[in-house]
Amino acid sequence: MLSLFWTAGASVAATEIRTSAQHGTEPKFQADASSGRVVGICIDIMRAIERLDPGLKFTGDQVWQPLPRIYSAIDRGTQDASCGLSHSPERDKKYQFVGPPLFSIRYYLVARNDDAATINNWDDLRNLGKGSVVLANRGFAGVTILENQGGIQIDAGASDPKLNLQKLLARRGRFFFHRAPGLHAVLERSGVVGKVKILPTVMATSQLYFVMGRQVDPALVERLRASLQALEKSGELERIAKSWE
Repeated sequence: MLSLFWTAGASVAATEIRTSAQHGTEPKFQADASSGRVVGICIDIMRAIERLDPGLKFTGDQVWQPLPRIYSAIDRGTQDASCGLSHSPERDKKYQFVGPPLFSIRYYLVARNDDAATINNWDDLRNLGKGSVVLANRGFAGVTILENQGGIQIDAGASDPKLNLQKLLARRGRFFFHRAPGLHAVLERSGVVGKVKILPTVMATSQLYFVMGRQVDPALVERLRASLQALEKSGELERIAKSWE
């Protein structure tokens, strides 16, 4: 979409990329306590792209949306892109993944402090048997990772990490499956620090990308790809991700 934006008193034609901030994904997106604005890894990457290519302008990045609504908006063509999603068979069919990867995430299991379970691999988790339900956020890639392992009892009824942590403390699940960076911030925001623990084993890793709708102009997709490649080559993508660890 082509829109006019004003800089230094003059109008410049800029190509607008419509997006939004995704709920429950700190530090990909998170609210700044002092200003109330949305900040995070993805916001920093968007601003870096705009500096590199001033003819691109991201809009909507200060508007919070849950992931299912983001999918719906991209499907309808009312949103062009979403920052920081991982590959899955369903997403690969519906959307365009714009490389290179933005950053990597690591998945951990969170347990109650009184749980003595030692989990070194997926077999350890499967061998715990009945009653060892793993809570995960509905619609997030973590659910697909768990499903692909087979033999794991999954409860993905809640889409908010805070709700899943409440379910964990209420013993409606034995573990909560979530990713870092951002896991410590989620525990603090949910008020469960000191009540739960992060088990040390990295259960899975995943790379996150910009995703764009199939309806987006191929020339715009390639323009975004070129900017991301330049940011990767310069080390800026890595610097941004590390600044939020």
